[in-house]
Amino acid sequence: MLVSGPLLAPDHALSRALVRTVPDSVTERLSDLGNIPVAVPVLVLAMAYAARRGRALAAGAAGLAMALVPALVIPFKEWTARPGPLEPWAAGYFPSGHTATAAVAYLGAALLVRPDTRRAWPTAAALVLTGATAAGLILRGWHWPLDVLASLLMCTPLLLVVGWADRVSRRSRRRSSG
Repeated sequence: MLVSGPLLAPDHALSRALVRTVPDSVTERLSDLGNIPVAVPVLVLAMAYAARRGRALAAGAAGLAMALVPALVIPFKEWTARPGPLEPWAAGYFPSGHTATAAVAYLGAALLVRPDTRRAWPTAAALVLTGATAAGLILRGWHWPLDVLASLLMCTPLLLVVGWADRVSRRSRRRSSG
């Protein structure tokens, strides 16, 4: 069980200062952005778009990244058995699966769509949606701030692979059409 360490006191203090400072009706909606039925269809549409544009490798990498989210998150939840901010009797809050799902879905979609738009809006939208999910989870009291941060850090390598696969896909597409 994860019950000690130098980061836990500031984590608890920050959580106490933030939880329920925004109405639950708002934070619940923000948290829901990390639900699988909300976030994954965004990624699936971006994957279809990328595949249609000749970047099947990137689309496959994004799908694999999303499939790996539970494989990364669930063992950590079981290993740490960290209780929640508002439910000290429950365990399995570290790391945040909703944050991981939102990060891979929205940021992965932005990686797949952005090269064709040549604009920053897909990345900005992805950051806003992922940040809104994370904020909703913390403000609602469903996750500690470190739960959310850990999820973002865990997903970074997955997203780096998606970005790499997209660069490779675009390069090979240029070579085959040039």
